Amino acid sequence: MVPVVPVAAHEPPYYAAVFTTVRTQDQSDYGETSAHLEESVKNVPGYLGMDHAQTPGGLGITVSYFRDADALKEWRTDVEHRAAQQRGRDQWYEAYTLHVAKVERSRGFGRS
Repeated sequence: MVPVVPVAAHEPPYYAAVFTTVRTQDQSDYGETSAHLEESVKNVPGYLGMDHAQTPGGLGITVSYFRDADALKEWRTDVEHRAAQQRGRDQWYEAYTLHVAKVERSRGFGRS
């Protein structure tokens, strides 16, 4: 089993895209699409990692980290990602928000 760990702290500044969702009942193909996009984003130069959590009440939170605004823009405009965004609005999401922030301070801790 792969251990669960948060994305490592990086040297600021960098960007965080915080995507919060509430999903609909119709989740057909969501898992496959999500897994594919999680692999695809790793090919974006400047991608630093992703954290994801789901509350028991159904709120999903995904935070993606990017070295700079150009890397974030490349992912935002990716053709497959754009198609998934549209499908999310049409089918998978009841509601969502996206917050983009510039990270100015970052540190981490890990028990050895």
